[in-house]
Amino acid sequence: MLGKTYLTKQASLLMKFARTTSDADLSAKLISKAADLKSQADPLPDTDQGPHAPDVSPNGPTRS
Repeated sequence: MLGKTYLTKQASLLMKFARTTSDADLSAKLISKAADLKSQADPLPDTDQGPHAPDVSPNGPTRS
């Protein structure tokens, strides 16, 4: 399942593209898809609860 953060970022990008295009039909479709993504994201918790890969450190990569 996709997380709220991912869905929200994708919706934001679609809105950005919708504002930059001069094609009204494309803009309407992008806005519609952004609304769909937003409606999927709304009921999800504010933080993504997915597991983290075992090689990911919250402090960044370590050098030897």
